Amino acid sequence: MEYKTLREEAFEANMEIARQKLAKYTWGNASAFDPDKGVFAIKPSGVPYEELKPESMVVIDLTGHTVDSTLRPSSDTETHRILYLGFPSIRGICHTHSTYAVAWAQSRLSVPVLGTTHADHNTHEIPCTGFMSADAVKHDYELETGNLIIRTFQSRKEDPDITTMVLVAGHGPFTWGESAVHAVYHSAILEEICKMAYLTLTINPRTQPLPEYIIHKHWERKHGAKAYYGQK
Repeated sequence: MEYKTLREEAFEANMEIARQKLAKYTWGNASAFDPDKGVFAIKPSGVPYEELKPESMVVIDLTGHTVDSTLRPSSDTETHRILYLGFPSIRGICHTHSTYAVAWAQSRLSVPVLGTTHADHNTHEIPCTGFMSADAVKHDYELETGNLIIRTFQSRKEDPDITTMVLVAGHGPFTWGESAVHAVYHSAILEEICKMAYLTLTINPRTQPLPEYIIHKHWERKHGAKAYYGQK
C-alpha cells in the first residue's frame, strides 16, 4: 500500500488517454512521479486499458529497477525515466500515438504557431527532433529516445516548463506536466494543435506564423503576471 496514491494517479492518467481517444488498443502510456520517494508509477506493457486497475501500475525507481510489481512495465519506461532525470521539475509524462501528432512527427517538421489556440499554450513552435542515430538505436532505443528529447531542448534552448511537448521524428509525441493527468491534458492539446495546423496548411500552404505581438498577447493574458483568463 506504500505506493497506493501514486498508482491511483498513474491509473487515472492512463484512463484519461483512453477517454480522450489519444491511443488505440495499447499504444499509449502515462506515468506519475513522486520526487520524495524517487519513484514513478507507469502503465504495464501491452495491457489493454479496459483491463487496467490502480494495482496494475508498475513502480520504478530512477535507476530503472522495478520496486513494486510482478508485471513488466511499459516498453517506453526508460524514456520516462530519462526525462524525469533530465527535466527534474516535471511530475507526469504521457506518450501516445495520436493521429495528427504522429503525422507531424513522421513528416519531421516542428509545428509553427499559426493561431491563438497554439499561442494560448506555447509561444514557440512545437519542436520535432531529428532521427536517432543507428548507434543510439543499437545501444538502448528507449533510453536514447529520452536523451534525444533532452538534447533537442538543450540545442533549441527550450524551457520544458513552458514547452511541455515534443515530437520524436518518425515516432510520435511525448508530453509532460505538473501531474500525470496534466501531462495527458497536454497530449490532448497537442493533438488538437497538430490537427488545426494540418488543416490550415492544407487550406493555404502559404500560411505564415501568427505575428509575435498576437502570440504574446494570448500567452500573457492566460499565463502572465497580469493574466485575466479564468477565475482567481
